[in-house]
Amino acid sequence: MNKIHFIGIGGIGLSALARFLNHKGYIVSGSDIKDTHITNELRNEGIRVDVPHNSINITNQDYVIYSAAIKKDNTEYKRAKQLGLTVLSRKEALKIILKNKKVYAVAGAHGKSTTSAILASLVDGSMIIGAESNQFCSNMHYCDSQNLVFEADESDESFLNSNPYMAIVTNCEPEHMEFYNHDIERFYSAYERFLKIAKVRVINAEDEFLGSLDIDAIKLYPSKDIKNIGYILENNKPHTIFNLKDFGKFKVIGLGDHVALDASLVILAALYEGMSKDEIRFKIKNYQGIKKRFDILISGDKGAIVDDYAHHPTEIEATLKSAKKYASLMGYKSVKAIWQPHKYSRVLDNIEKFKTCFQEANELTILPVWSAGETKVDIDFGEIFKSYKPVFADRVKREDDKLKLIKDNHCINTLKQELIIGFGAGDLTYQLRGK
Repeated sequence: MNKIHFIGIGGIGLSALARFLNHKGYIVSGSDIKDTHITNELRNEGIRVDVPHNSINITNQDYVIYSAAIKKDNTEYKRAKQLGLTVLSRKEALKIILKNKKVYAVAGAHGKSTTSAILASLVDGSMIIGAESNQFCSNMHYCDSQNLVFEADESDESFLNSNPYMAIVTNCEPEHMEFYNHDIERFYSAYERFLKIAKVRVINAEDEFLGSLDIDAIKLYPSKDIKNIGYILENNKPHTIFNLKDFGKFKVIGLGDHVALDASLVILAALYEGMSKDEIRFKIKNYQGIKKRFDILISGDKGAIVDDYAHHPTEIEATLKSAKKYASLMGYKSVKAIWQPHKYSRVLDNIEKFKTCFQEANELTILPVWSAGETKVDIDFGEIFKSYKPVFADRVKREDDKLKLIKDNHCINTLKQELIIGFGAGDLTYQLRGK
């Protein structure tokens, strides 16, 4: 039985791989820089997790797999190299882990986690995604099957190692351009290669790049294929209803035109695989959303607190439109946005779009940049976003149904009514939950 050690096991991507291999019967261990709810959950699942990294954790493992955040001076990485062990990046490990699977790989700048999780509610098989599915209460679901739904990551071209049987692409908006040396042709070429290595392709053909490709694919044209989009509440949970082509009406949990688009790609994929329309309508009810994607933490007559992972301006703009719809359904009068910018490079690469993406918000609070390890860059947020008259805070503090804005260890304001929505891929999600 192979022994596998993961350096950076607490990350959302690496933890899913660790869980998958643990369920397959491998002896799995891992380490990370600090304890989180993920590392605690992994221990509860029988995986040894050490904190912090330590060279003594590296012994006689058959494989040592490290996350993209791990540098070559990491003590465990260096020890594994010294011992001559097989050391693989997550990207390299995918070739081994996925090589014998029938992989339904979902890629795209926006919506790939949602699309993957919806697809996992329909496909009888395993799931490995970069978010926590509320249906499975995890980022991984194991099933003794060749079928595997996989969220394919374009940030480091690792989706090229995902062995896709079916490639589903939601959009190709440029993102993670620092990896591609800001070479747009290289970026688009990676997506084209990903699609061409798949046997079956399902694409949003109204994406400018995807629509330009001369490839055999199942093509969705959202503006003409998706009709009669509407929104309803069931037990205070928002659902999107829509008609797809001539296949009739569908309903999926979530809110927004982008949810209808993601679900439609999945439905087209399922129909290709021979699933009936009635079976799709029945199984899609199992999808219960994903953590941190319009994740309603509390909701009542006076207001709601919503957590959302959106950290790119296109995502924020779309989610704020959904927030306005939800506020209208619930009878709330305003939407208050809290933004924790993610990475200096992302802010600078998309500064013009960030300046306009908060227009649907009635109030805007800006927190310090979550650097994700990047070197600090001076950005004059006050000047750039002055049209919003933003409030600047260091963090938020959750108290029951209220959120306090903290600046220099003092409460400067309390948000307690209407719809409050937090945006970011950093630790804001824990602040909103009072952790």
